[in-house]
Amino acid sequence: MIIGVSGFIYITYILFKVEKIKVRIEKNINWPAFWISTLIKLLIIATITTFFVWYTDNENLFSVMLNKPKLWVIILLFYSLFSVYPQELLYRTFFFKRYKELFKNERLFIFINALLFSLAHLFFKNTLVILFTFIGGVLFAITFKKTKSTFLVSIEHSIYGCWLFTVGMGNMLGFPS
Repeated sequence: MIIGVSGFIYITYILFKVEKIKVRIEKNINWPAFWISTLIKLLIIATITTFFVWYTDNENLFSVMLNKPKLWVIILLFYSLFSVYPQELLYRTFFFKRYKELFKNERLFIFINALLFSLAHLFFKNTLVILFTFIGGVLFAITFKKTKSTFLVSIEHSIYGCWLFTVGMGNMLGFPS
């Protein structure tokens, strides 16, 4: 935990002091396109994961939301603020700023970004988590490439991650069920 927090503080310092990244919401964001794209992807993710949990772990399907709604809300808030945003600062904002010029092939760059993002989740010791985070990493890298917005990619990441907690997959992601 100390190494992770120290690393995050270092990355934050580099982003804001060395790279001179500004925290702001861009004025030219195409909100309708972002929401339509995100909701379509969420619909696909929700359908697949609902059937998956229903088939593999039926008793956990929506269990935290239905049985422990206060815990569910706390998990969603904690996850969005203290997990998603730091991850997006590191894996999209920092990574794209620092390493984009090293790659001529855009698809390879997105693949490497998603691979590193998924490997950062190895401590869960769960193949499904690695697969989900790789797919998520691809989606988030594409969104960041298109929008150049840590804010938008954090919203997208929060939505999909919060859905996984809602549908009943939180225990594999280190949260109580």
